[in-house]
Amino acid sequence: MEKVDIAIIGSGVIGLATAYALSKSGKDIMVIEKNPSFGQETSSRNSEVIHAGIYYPKDSLKSKTCIHGKNLLYDLCDKYNIPYRKLGKLILASDSEGLEKLDSIYKNATECGVKNLRLLDKKEIKALEPDVTAQKAIFSPDTGIIDSHALMKFLHQAAKNNNVNFAFSVEVTNIKKEGASYKIEVKEPKGDSFSFRARCVINCAGLQSDKIAEFIGIDPEESGYRIHYCRGQYFRIRNPKKFSVKHLVYPPPGVIDLGIHVTPDLAGGLRLGPDAKYVDKIDYDIEEKQARPLFFDSVSKFLPSLEEADLIPDTVGIRPKLQKKGENFRDFVVKNEEEKGFPNFVNVIGIESPGLTSCLAIGEMIKNIIGEQC
Repeated sequence: MEKVDIAIIGSGVIGLATAYALSKSGKDIMVIEKNPSFGQETSSRNSEVIHAGIYYPKDSLKSKTCIHGKNLLYDLCDKYNIPYRKLGKLILASDSEGLEKLDSIYKNATECGVKNLRLLDKKEIKALEPDVTAQKAIFSPDTGIIDSHALMKFLHQAAKNNNVNFAFSVEVTNIKKEGASYKIEVKEPKGDSFSFRARCVINCAGLQSDKIAEFIGIDPEESGYRIHYCRGQYFRIRNPKKFSVKHLVYPPPGVIDLGIHVTPDLAGGLRLGPDAKYVDKIDYDIEEKQARPLFFDSVSKFLPSLEEADLIPDTVGIRPKLQKKGENFRDFVVKNEEEKGFPNFVNVIGIESPGLTSCLAIGEMIKNIIGEQC
């Protein structure tokens, strides 16, 4: 039976960043991905925003990995010419509830160590964004956008150049702890099955990460690892030149999302979204008739010249949330499961926003968790 030092399950941006972080170790590393290529689920269906770390509770993994990961990501992009733009971001408020949220966000961000934030009044907002209407805003100059596919392509190729092996269209069907290693059973594209052993397993399976944990005997309900699908739809503005939006423009965040925001992209377009709705199954069909008026109503509050006819459907993504409907904040899980009896099995679960921004920091974290053990 084939043996490897490290098996990484999943090649979204987290799996790729982990492979990249570990690839210089000289270890024999195998990445298993059930899709035909890397980054075909959550990692390629998001806003492509490099977040500053504004929203997340102090000392949470989301906060720490976002702030550190943002700096790592900008440095990597500069070094390897990965396309990005540091546009800056406005978080708006126009009513008493929004103003109260804004003050709370600003206080939290500064306590977390986020630098360079400014509070803007109505006149200052108009100077930056003439088409936008709001009473007050937080301006974050360090927020940006990135070509997420170019980033993933770089991480994939760099890992391959360091002798990491990738197996695409190969699905993990079971994992068993046997002695000091793990027997991983997989199914190939033609339906054939085979097994191999790994001394360390890193579960970066995204939307399926709870199921992978369950294979080795961890109860997702008991451990709090159950993934809840949260669907997010995007629309695009038909004629982006109609508006002079140059920055990312956000409303105050909701309980489960950051609100339907306006995002300029690297090609000169304008995207709106995502919204947020818990669902029972993965479905990438946009609900155009139902969603269009809701998007218009939400965004026209701060972009009053928007017309519903300006909106055309774009794409849909699914967030792998640990947070149940009606539940408050849940943090990332990045954990060696030694206490549960599974040493060198690292669960990486619930990686939603700011996962893209945090990816390199999470990769570094996993490298430190693994250490010399594998």
